[in-house]
Amino acid sequence: MDESHMALPGENVAPDAPLALRGEQLVKRFGAVTALDGVSLKLGKGEILGVLGDNGAGKSTLVKILTGFHQQTGGTLYIDGQETMLRSVDHARSLGIECVYQDLALANSLSIYHNMFLNREIVRRGPFRLLDHKKMRERAAQCLDDIGVHVPSVDLPVERLSGGQRQAIAVARAVHSNAKILLLDEPLAAMGAREAGLIIDLLMRLKEKGGLSIIMIMHNYAQTLDIADRIMLMQRGRVTFEQKSALTSVSELMDIVRREYRAMRSAGAH
Repeated sequence: MDESHMALPGENVAPDAPLALRGEQLVKRFGAVTALDGVSLKLGKGEILGVLGDNGAGKSTLVKILTGFHQQTGGTLYIDGQETMLRSVDHARSLGIECVYQDLALANSLSIYHNMFLNREIVRRGPFRLLDHKKMRERAAQCLDDIGVHVPSVDLPVERLSGGQRQAIAVARAVHSNAKILLLDEPLAAMGAREAGLIIDLLMRLKEKGGLSIIMIMHNYAQTLDIADRIMLMQRGRVTFEQKSALTSVSELMDIVRREYRAMRSAGAH
């Protein structure tokens, strides 16, 4: 590949496109360790961005900054055009940023509708503040129907669902909380083709509905290129490549990774 044609971070987002999120030269240090080393990224409104990289590339640290779990050591973050330092996870959520982690944070013994409203329960008016189960059932069923997630009943315990269905419930819960920016941490990990297909279809429907911007942290290059509008490759805490998915390939990405690996080995030898 001709390195002169490598896309730079953010270069493939149209300059006048409305942005849901922008990070400029984000740095995160943990003592002497630099986990993020000047990461810049852009996420357009209604766009799906795939963030690729091996373990230790800095993907998880980036997610924790974008969700308010960590604060960056340096650099600037803009949410909907406003410079913002995310102080906490609750602060990020108040701005419409939600994350679905690999563990999904679902209560397996509780029903689907209970999980949809976990820590956001609807209560009846009155002195006793009783849970409004009827309203939660209705709203959960409506939300799942709106985004095309099919389950036999919202009363079903989550532990009775397949892996793909559980992931879909976790995504639906985030969408139902009025998320504007959704971060997905390895949403297709350890799933078979059928289960992965269910989640891919869900993401495509969410994209078609509009109003939601998605960042996917992924390992699988081929799946990411199929789903994402753009991909961003991270290595050793830096963005080393960014391109529209339609303009790159698995082989091109592998070439970049191999070249970086060879450079690291060569530097280590000296």
